Formats: sequence, structure tokens, C-alpha cells
Amino acid sequence: MLSFFKKKDPAQDPFAAQGVTSDATSDAAAESSAAEAPRRSWTERLKAGLSRTRANLGGKLAGLFSRARIDDELLEELESTLLMADCGVEATHWLLDELKARVKKDKLESPAQLQQALSELLTQLLAPLERALDVSSHQPFVIMIAGVNGAGKTTSIGKLAKHFQTQGKSVLLAAGDTFRAAAREQLMTWGERNGVTVIAQESGDPAAVVFDAIAAAKARGIDVVLADTAGRLPTQLHLMEEIAKVRRVIQKAEPSGPHEVLLVLDANIGQNAIAQVKAFDKAIGVTGLVVTKLDGTAKGGVLAAISRQCPKPVRFIGVGEGIDDLQPFRVDEFVSALFEDNA
Repeated sequence: MLSFFKKKDPAQDPFAAQGVTSDATSDAAAESSAAEAPRRSWTERLKAGLSRTRANLGGKLAGLFSRARIDDELLEELESTLLMADCGVEATHWLLDELKARVKKDKLESPAQLQQALSELLTQLLAPLERALDVSSHQPFVIMIAGVNGAGKTTSIGKLAKHFQTQGKSVLLAAGDTFRAAAREQLMTWGERNGVTVIAQESGDPAAVVFDAIAAAKARGIDVVLADTAGRLPTQLHLMEEIAKVRRVIQKAEPSGPHEVLLVLDANIGQNAIAQVKAFDKAIGVTGLVVTKLDGTAKGGVLAAISRQCPKPVRFIGVGEGIDDLQPFRVDEFVSALFEDNA
């Protein structure tokens, strides 16, 4: 049976009776404890969230760039450092080739000059990934969201709902992951927290849920529809076909949609992210990425690999559990947070 879930009494936590803690309620607890301290700015949270990558990449670079001169040994160690941060072979070779060209052209002599050049080149490499998501072109603007289990997909949907609400947009959530009851209940919890309607079924065809959600959004004049889909591995071809079916049904419900197809990636997987992007793109036509859990990995260099091998726009990045810890990707902020301690 189709259900329309509205904001309820916060005490009516669907997980409480089962003794289960959802990601959403965990986030709420984290925010509650954090509320006792002054809220840090996004720049401060980004820098803190990238601390592991900075220690792995920037920390090692600091040692290299403290040397007296630029030589072949420094460049070889720089190559190893970039690869260890999961920048990927293509991006690493591009960065090194460009650095060597600058050393020759601009007659760079000190490692400090080399560091500045690397920062500029990394900004140049990542710049194509910075493309803000504009949801004002259609109403409703339908966003289909995919990803493997554990990537943070459903939690990201809740945070995206809050993000669009702060822009003055009305939001509706479609619980299209009908294979996991926990996913549906988790999305309901996020809906309650944000005061957002969630359309769900206890079982059944996920495409039907999304179809009904779009119809409801049209009837209510909703601005943004966030459609969850079941998590799956790219190698599960029959399941990839099911998610392709969801995309086709969206097009039946809204011929111009989906207007955005977001793939949620866990930054901890490093180079495996490339394979996921390519597989999901082949099945459903990925138009943007959400990179989560950058605070839990030293592999933040994977964005460089994405830029060289499958340059999909990185719409949002996540560096924490709080509801505001998912923000639009901005290259200058990202690179600055990686290198700030080494200046």
C-alpha cells in the first residue's frame, strides 16, 4: 500500500520500538553533542575532514618541499606520494609532466615554488568537476540517486533535502529502495527531521514508487523530487537492469526527466570509484557525483583520478556526519584545505 509520510512527533522514532539505531538518528545524536560547542564554519569542517588525506598527501609533500633544491629524486618521491593518495596513474603522470614543463619554462628553483605550481595544477585539474547543480530549470526537478550499499546514499538524500530547503525549495522524497525495509524507515526518519513528505511502499516495484512520487509532486507543486534506489554492485547485471528500468519509468512520468542522475561514492574505495562511475554511467547515464566520507579516508586524491578518467561533475562532497556536512564541491576550497598546513 502506498504511504505518504509527513513530519510527526519526534518521539515517534520508527526505530525506537525495534531497538535499532538508524544513520539518521545517529546523525541527530552527533549533532546534539556538537551543538554544545560553537558550530565551525564549512571551511574549518572541510579542513578537518580532509585531515587524513592532507596527512597522507600534504604531510609527505611538506617534507619533500622543505628540501634545498628540485632534483630527480624529489620528483620520483612526489610521484609515489600522489599515487599513494589514489590520484591514479593518469592524473599523476599529467601532474608530473606539467610540473616538469613549468620547472623548465618558469625556471623554478626552490621546492616552495614547486609546491605552489602543484597547487595551481591540481586546481586546474579539478576545475572541470566544479559545476553547481541548478534545480530551477524544471518543476518538479527530478533527481535519481544511485550507489552501492554502504556508500551513504540514503543519508545523503536526507542531507540533500535539507540543502535544497535552505534554498527555499520544497522537496519530496521517493523511497525507491523497496528491497530493504531499513532503507525505507531511514528515509522516513530523514523526512520527519526535515518536515518533508516521503512516499513509500512496504514492498513492491521501486519504479512504481518513483512514478507515484512524481505524480504527487506535480499535483502539489513540489520543486524537487529526490528518488532513492536500491543499492547494488556494478557487477550485478540483473540488478543494474532494474535500476535502468527505474530511469525509464521516470521518463514516462516526466518526459524531460530525470533531470539529474547522481551517483553516491564512498571516498574510502579509492580507485574502485572509477569502475563504479563507468558501470553506473553505462546503465543509467550518470550526470553528477556525490563523494561521501572524505573525512574517513586518506584517499581524497581519487577526485584527481575521476577528473582524468571519467570527468563527471562532483556536485557535493561529504566530510562528516552532521546534516550540514554535505556541501557543494568548490575546487579552491578543496585544494586550499589540502595544502594550507604546508604553506
